[in-house]
Amino acid sequence: MGRVYNFSAGPAVLPEEVLREAAEEMLDYKGTGMSVMEMSHRSKAFETIIQEAEQDLRDLMNIPDNYKVLFLQGGAHLQFSAIPMNLMKNRVADYIITGQWAKKAYKEAQKYGKAVAVASSEDKTFSYIPDCSDLPIDEDADYVYICENNTIYGTKFKTLPNTKGKPLVSDISSCFLSEPVDVTKYGLLYGGAQKNVGPAGVVIVIVREDLVTEDVLDGTPTICMYKTQADAKSLYNTPPAYGIYICGKVFKWIKKQGGLEAMKEYNEKKAKILYDFLDQSKLFHGTVAKEDRSLMNVPFVTGDPDLDAEFVKEATSAGFVNLKGHRTVGGMRASIYNAMPIEGVQKLVEFMKKFEEAHQA
Repeated sequence: MGRVYNFSAGPAVLPEEVLREAAEEMLDYKGTGMSVMEMSHRSKAFETIIQEAEQDLRDLMNIPDNYKVLFLQGGAHLQFSAIPMNLMKNRVADYIITGQWAKKAYKEAQKYGKAVAVASSEDKTFSYIPDCSDLPIDEDADYVYICENNTIYGTKFKTLPNTKGKPLVSDISSCFLSEPVDVTKYGLLYGGAQKNVGPAGVVIVIVREDLVTEDVLDGTPTICMYKTQADAKSLYNTPPAYGIYICGKVFKWIKKQGGLEAMKEYNEKKAKILYDFLDQSKLFHGTVAKEDRSLMNVPFVTGDPDLDAEFVKEATSAGFVNLKGHRTVGGMRASIYNAMPIEGVQKLVEFMKKFEEAHQA
């Protein structure tokens, strides 16, 4: 079987070029006589891999010198705990709830202090981003938390919230490296790699130096302390070495495409093809407020669960896989991350048009 068009929300599609390079180096990485999977994380070869990966990421995102870049494990879920453990000095934090992952982070933070939901879009099944221009930010809040792109619901913050001087913490898992970002607007950004950056098993944390201290909550595990990881340059324990190696290749691939400005332009073209079709279709329609639509995750429905299921089944047979929507939303969802070629979106729309013609009342 040939390569399918993989619209999975994560683990997700990776650039073919990266996969081919990794395959060529699987048995012998640059004359070492071994795979990166097999080499010591203390070796010179791996030291070069992780240092180049960090520098390439810094170049792509223009990360200032006063921010640390950490390659960690435990996924975004561990960061739901690590963030309050490291940052909740006053035991107060404000959360903006725009989806399931922000809600989970909020509930986790409640274990460590006073987590306050200062805005939410749950009233309309997270189908929009609430107005965050004048939120009731607590004077004692240590940070304000958002999930910037909501993978399940297909929404994206186009304007960052007014945090009234408090550090902004953002989960950028599903919009990581999809467009330029001003890192200086954040205290901390983090994301699981498995959506838009690399394979599952790596989470990248970009955190401002003044937030990296030994002053953490009592009982914080040593491995969860940002200072521990920063001082050890992400090598406190054995890191997810092979995942970091693939992430590094993806960073170089993005540079080769022209960087984040070029990625944004490409992603906008892809998303426009799909959204334009949804906006004129008589069968399919999107589920998100137009002004808050994500470039990465596009949920859509027919309005008939049985027809949705039939569409997913037929699409899978035609080579368009992982289009079934999240169980909390239903319908379909096309995740069109950086590595999804524009032809994949064009062919999906062609298939949707044929399906619509075949199922017109």
